[in-house]
Amino acid sequence: MKIRAAVLYELNKPLIIEEIEVPKLLPGQVLVKIAYSGVCHSQLMEVRGKRGIDPYLPHMLGHEGSGEVVDIGEGVKKVKPGDKVILGWIKGSGMDVPGTKYLKDGKVINAGGVTTFSNYSIVSENRCVKLPRDIPMDCAVLFGCAIPTGAGMMINQVKPRRGTSIAFFGLGGIGISALMANSLFECSVVVGIDIVEDKLTIAREFGVTHTINASKNDVFDEIMKITNGKGLDYSVETTGLASSIETAFQSVRKFGGFCVFASHPQSGDKIRLDPYDLICGKRIEGSWGGSSNPDRDIPKFAELYKQGKLPLEKLLSHTYKLDDINKALNDLEKSAIVRALIKIS
Repeated sequence: MKIRAAVLYELNKPLIIEEIEVPKLLPGQVLVKIAYSGVCHSQLMEVRGKRGIDPYLPHMLGHEGSGEVVDIGEGVKKVKPGDKVILGWIKGSGMDVPGTKYLKDGKVINAGGVTTFSNYSIVSENRCVKLPRDIPMDCAVLFGCAIPTGAGMMINQVKPRRGTSIAFFGLGGIGISALMANSLFECSVVVGIDIVEDKLTIAREFGVTHTINASKNDVFDEIMKITNGKGLDYSVETTGLASSIETAFQSVRKFGGFCVFASHPQSGDKIRLDPYDLICGKRIEGSWGGSSNPDRDIPKFAELYKQGKLPLEKLLSHTYKLDDINKALNDLEKSAIVRALIKIS
């Protein structure tokens, strides 16, 4: 069997659409016909070489998608052929098996436990979750990364108290997902921060009380004005910039302020914090996929979607074909889109 896939051969070079050979399924592996794939900054950073040395070149990419199971390897019990599934990078139940090695003219093309920039993909059983009923295949993509990470941060980690203040640094797919979930908690002051006016406009649809364009204003000063110099109760950071993580932490109040970040700055970047802020009771915590368990949390997120509390359609700003994957990456890099969706089949 041969498939079409976007392959990264060199860092800082465009992905190349190739026809590659699919190996026989190993125990614990699932062959999925991909319907849609998401594109986020993690893939962009990989392609642009901002993750550092890449020992797996050439390799496939993509870590959130939706599709239909075509075949299963020995021992797979979680899904069966014909099942509609969500694919994501966060590990759930099921067998955890190494990535696939595809072939192109006898040369190995590497892949991780899940890839989605192709019309078919072999994934590890534990990266699959059955698609809940009444979830459309395009929105289903967001349950692979953006929703578990963004909404998961709010529900599993931040858990803001009613009547408190919170700011969202970065309004991409994860940031908007977190902002959507914030509506469950009834904060009185909700600040949306980005450098793109269109994203700030979108944020106003989800209950922000204040917006700050970080390209035109000093974010810390504006937050101090909004909070009368007290600082925020909570901040959520998703931009991927070390400097933004520092500002998000600086902006929370002493004696109880809590900063959570899910962004991953480029390799080599460090964040600098004032240790006095820590002993004064400020807290900062990283988030690995929103502390989500896909098998436990995706059904919960799906129910919130069906209740209208996570209007995911508003996140899907642009749809591309697989052949236009490099344009999707370029548009994402220019902050021209919230979440790119690749329609594959």
